[in-house]
Amino acid sequence: MKVIVCGAGQVGFNIAHYLAGENNDVTVIDQRPELIRKISDTLDVQAILGYASHPSVLEQAGAADADMIIAVTHADEVNMVACQVAHSLFNVPTKIARVRSQSYLQPIWSNLFSRDHLPIDVIISPEIEVARAITRRLQVPGAIDVIPLAGDKVRLIGVRCDEHCPLINTPLRQLTVLFPDLNIVIIGVVREGKAIIPSAEDQMVEGDEVYFVVDSDHVERALSAFGREDQEARRIVIFGGGNIGLFLAQQIEAELPGTNIKIIEADKDRAEFVAKTLHRTVVLHGDALDPEILHEASVSAAETVVAVTNDDETNILAALLAKRYGSRRAVTLINKTTYNALMGPLGIDVVVSPRAITVSNILQHVRRGRIHAVHSLHEGFGELIEADALETSSLVGKPLREVKLPAGVLLGAVVREGQVISPRGSTVVQAGDRVILFAAAEAVKKVEKMFSVRLEYF
Repeated sequence: MKVIVCGAGQVGFNIAHYLAGENNDVTVIDQRPELIRKISDTLDVQAILGYASHPSVLEQAGAADADMIIAVTHADEVNMVACQVAHSLFNVPTKIARVRSQSYLQPIWSNLFSRDHLPIDVIISPEIEVARAITRRLQVPGAIDVIPLAGDKVRLIGVRCDEHCPLINTPLRQLTVLFPDLNIVIIGVVREGKAIIPSAEDQMVEGDEVYFVVDSDHVERALSAFGREDQEARRIVIFGGGNIGLFLAQQIEAELPGTNIKIIEADKDRAEFVAKTLHRTVVLHGDALDPEILHEASVSAAETVVAVTNDDETNILAALLAKRYGSRRAVTLINKTTYNALMGPLGIDVVVSPRAITVSNILQHVRRGRIHAVHSLHEGFGELIEADALETSSLVGKPLREVKLPAGVLLGAVVREGQVISPRGSTVVQAGDRVILFAAAEAVKKVEKMFSVRLEYF
């Protein structure tokens, strides 16, 4: 597949890295020489210096025979014009644009992005997606990651094992003996920053981050099996009243009634705007690192603080201060991956990466065939894929113990007529089943070869 990526920032770089690793023909455009140099030195892609919306630059990038354009520059207008030019002059079939300004995304202007006006097939708004991701984590207290799958019949849950986790030092094969009627499959463990695909003999140790696929009806039981019986937050303090903080407060107001919400925002005008926009959220104007403001916001009584300012260091320090003052749980937005390994030891409970969320969103539109969702896990560790099994698939019609899956591929769940089946050796996948499958990064290509014709995964 031939893909043009407009923008060589963190999201553009990661998408190019992902797609180039799967032998796609990728060209990256950016007007910043230092980013183009970095792309050329690090990735096996073509890099072009120039403005992504200029017809001559798109022509040089090979737009005439491109399959897809992904516009993720820092300017919404450049992203939109690049898609328009790609459509009008080069007839590029699929156009994806990141649009941050909410003015463009108001429901009353939804006709703007139709084929007759601004022909963009997929609009991605990172701020809204990040707010949704944080809300999901707030709704499942104790989880560090929550991804709904198959119409929320199944969820991927991430938990951190602490010293109170009763499953520490228990071989994974014993889970089915200990919890015979619990529909759960462990698909990944992150230990000391390194991701592992566990075998039946592997054991969990203190400090591990464990990712499992579970029937949504069994989430509470699964969390209690891991010793996570956290109370749902009733008092939440949000640091930062930017777009993410505002959307998050709006989502909490709508979906978690009875929750007491406070926002601390440093900019006076923005604080006033947020206060007028929200209905039952208290907005405080001040610095999230100021002990007096934290005291005024009652962080000591808050079950959860959520740090979503536009500065990673402020987010980390404000979250740590809040925990020191008595807040039970800290959710922190971090853009720089270099900090990830520090978060657990420092005491940050949940890290949210806007880049990873945006890349996951874009990936599900890149994958072909009968795919419903793709989620990238833990900085390129692998992909969680949700797809329909077809009659011609090698998975269909025989017990799973007789199906040879490539190394690094695990079946997490099968959903049949609304019922969740936890895959065992005797499970037989039928045509039309919704399959939740995990593929490690190095196995994605093998999965593509194995399933492209039969399962139409890709």
